[in-house]
Amino acid sequence: MSPVGAVLFDRDGTLVHDVPYNADPGLVRPVEGAREALDALRARGIRTGVVTNQSGIARGLLTEADARRVNRRVEELLGPFDVWALCPHGPDDGCHCRKPRPGMVLWAAGRICVDPADCVVIGDIGADMEAARRAGAHGILVPTPQTRPEETAAAPHVAENLPAAVQLLLPDPPWERPGDGPDRAGGPGVSAPRAAHDAHGRRV
Repeated sequence: MSPVGAVLFDRDGTLVHDVPYNADPGLVRPVEGAREALDALRARGIRTGVVTNQSGIARGLLTEADARRVNRRVEELLGPFDVWALCPHGPDDGCHCRKPRPGMVLWAAGRICVDPADCVVIGDIGADMEAARRAGAHGILVPTPQTRPEETAAAPHVAENLPAAVQLLLPDPPWERPGDGPDRAGGPGVSAPRAAHDAHGRRV
């Protein structure tokens, strides 16, 4: 049995409510149950990290210093993370780190000396799940109104909310349960794929 060594979270829409291209630490609001879910992982010695696309930097809507200030506020509210990975590039820049490419997941796993196969990526859109898959990690989708229905349908594991996603990993992750296929309903803290609405102006 391969234990979960680290959980890497998307930031906006997963750990905190999404404020597009946020440069203001005062606008950071954690999602319900985020601190408790993170503390449950930390109490078990599971490393935590954040992997976040921040294309607003490439677009000139915020600076890397702005993003760092927002990240510091996230840590003030949710506690310390073992690793942060931030991609400042835009969708057309062709960088290897921007999700759905696996660069940030691989870098973060290497930084904390955890095999990607022992990492779980929790996010709210298909790019998070694809980055996990390409890196050889596991993925759990927590849909929001910005999540496309096809992204929910394609996700390997779907949880109703962030605490439910973390509960899936405690004590045993769903992919270690004999006879289980993709975990969509019936497992602890898992809901069937729920309807999501197409978003206008969803972040990229």
